[in-house]
Amino acid sequence: MDLKQHIRSVPDFPKPGILFYDISTLLAHPDAWQTTVQRLADALRPQQPDLLVGIESRGFLVAAPLAYELGRGFAMVRKQGKLPGRIARFTYALEYGSDTIEIQEDAVIPGQRVVVLDDLVATGGTMQAAINLVRQRGGVVTGAACIIELSFLQGRSLIDVPFTSMVAYDT
Repeated sequence: MDLKQHIRSVPDFPKPGILFYDISTLLAHPDAWQTTVQRLADALRPQQPDLLVGIESRGFLVAAPLAYELGRGFAMVRKQGKLPGRIARFTYALEYGSDTIEIQEDAVIPGQRVVVLDDLVATGGTMQAAINLVRQRGGVVTGAACIIELSFLQGRSLIDVPFTSMVAYDT
């Protein structure tokens, strides 16, 4: 199955000149969604994760069903101020400024094997920041994955663990 046929391209969203790749059409198609989850599960099984970490917010849609499929735990990396309880933060540089992501302090057990997931990787900055945050908590990040990779932005080169994407766009 060609998963690209189930991903909608939305021009000029969220602002003029941006081509947005919308996974809502993929999620709405049962066969395409099941195929996506199965392909991700097959790709990640050799990495033997104990825990799957999803990056807010569409990364939750990828990591949670995949964790269920693999019989593993699921944890969330969120933007600052969105998680209850004791949290750990990681601040990283953006092109113009910085951003901060958080995870609950007890979400990752030291030594636990972790795979980090998102729906899309563009520049790779947020994915690598989430990997660094998991490492800061003692997790051993064995891989990272997404549905869509914007390969023309070369984000893969920033990610320092084995990385898998289901589809790639060159423009």
